[in-house]
Amino acid sequence: MEYPIRINKYLALNNYSTRKGADEFISKGYVSINDRKAVLGDLVYKEDRVKVSHKAPKKEYVYYAYNKAVGVSTNPDIKTKDILKVTKFNEKVFPIGRLDKDSRGLIIMTNDGRITDRLLSPIYVHEKEYVVKVEPNFSDKFITLMSNGVYFDKFLSKKCEVWRKTSTKDTFHIILTEGKKRQIRRMCEALHHKVIDLRRIRIMNIKLDKIPEGEYRLIKGEELDILLKSLKLR
Repeated sequence: MEYPIRINKYLALNNYSTRKGADEFISKGYVSINDRKAVLGDLVYKEDRVKVSHKAPKKEYVYYAYNKAVGVSTNPDIKTKDILKVTKFNEKVFPIGRLDKDSRGLIIMTNDGRITDRLLSPIYVHEKEYVVKVEPNFSDKFITLMSNGVYFDKFLSKKCEVWRKTSTKDTFHIILTEGKKRQIRRMCEALHHKVIDLRRIRIMNIKLDKIPEGEYRLIKGEELDILLKSLKLR
C-alpha cells in the first residue's frame, strides 16, 4: 500500500467495505483518524491510526455460482436478455466480470463490490477454465500454438494451458489468467478456426459442476473461504 492514501481507498483495501460503503461510514461518523472524526477526502499516512466504530453496520455478503445461458448478457442490448432481469435472487446482486452473449457457463453473482477489482484487475493472476468446440477439426499444432500465445489485433496473449478433450478432434480445454474481450474467439480466429460453443466451467476454485442452465447455487463454507482467502479478503 502506497501512502498517503485516501481514507475510502484505505478502508476498501483493508476489507472494511467498498469505497462507496466507506464513504457512507465516513459521512455517518463511524471512522476516525488519530482519534479525530474522518471526513470525505481525508488522506491516511503510514503512521496514522485508523479506527472504525463497532457501531458501523456490517453488510451481509452473499456469493452465487450462476450458469448463464447463450443469449443472456452481462452487457445487454436490444437483441439480448439482461442477466439481472432473467435471474431471481433474494438479494440485490450483480455479475463479476463478463461472458459474452454467445457464450455460456459460470458467472459469479454477488453483492460484494470488494471482489470486483481483486478478481478482474490485470495485476492479479486468477485462473478461468473453458471448454471450447471449434470448426474445422484441429491438429496437435493448433494446441501448441494456442498454448504458446496467439497474436491478434496487435496483442499477444499470455502462454496458457490447453489440452484436447479426451480423443475429440474439435473440443479442447483452456485455462486463461487474463481476460481480453472475446479473447478465446479471437485467438481461434487468428488460427483459422471458428468457435461453435464456448462454456466457462471454473473461476479459481469455483466450479460450474452440475448447475442447470439458468440456475444457481450458493457459494459457502470451505469453498467460499478458499475463494476469499485467495482474494486476500480473509
